[in-house]
Amino acid sequence: MSVLTAKSVAELVPVIETSVGPVILISGVGLLLLSMTNRLGRIVDTSRLLARDLREGTPDAKVRADAQLRILGRRANYVRRAIAFATLSVLFAAILVIVLFLGALLGVDDPLLVAGLFILCMASLIASLIGFLRDINIALAALRNEVGSATATDMRG
Repeated sequence: MSVLTAKSVAELVPVIETSVGPVILISGVGLLLLSMTNRLGRIVDTSRLLARDLREGTPDAKVRADAQLRILGRRANYVRRAIAFATLSVLFAAILVIVLFLGALLGVDDPLLVAGLFILCMASLIASLIGFLRDINIALAALRNEVGSATATDMRG
């Protein structure tokens, strides 16, 4: 005999409605993760090119490559942390959906657990977004420095 009866399936409809929010959150954070992993991939690719310049380039190119690699290393750390926190956010949202369904099936009502999981999910998302913004700010600062250096070099030449 199945654990779910026709009456209990009808009782799951509100749980399904309640779980739509976390499921949409999972989808949105998934898109954010896609963007972050693309940024990380570009950082890695650029770092590989700069590492080659560091090994094989002229002394001037080596100095510039070293400085850029330091910046890219900082950026990679922020993006890595942002990805980790976004992944945790998705994990907490998925656990929240499971807890909602298990609570309905087993007749357990624990609002503190549900609220705690949702708070953890949101806190992880906030931490992820802060890391993402830090990476963007570092990238923009590095760009300003690079453009300023290029402009100053063009004016001297």
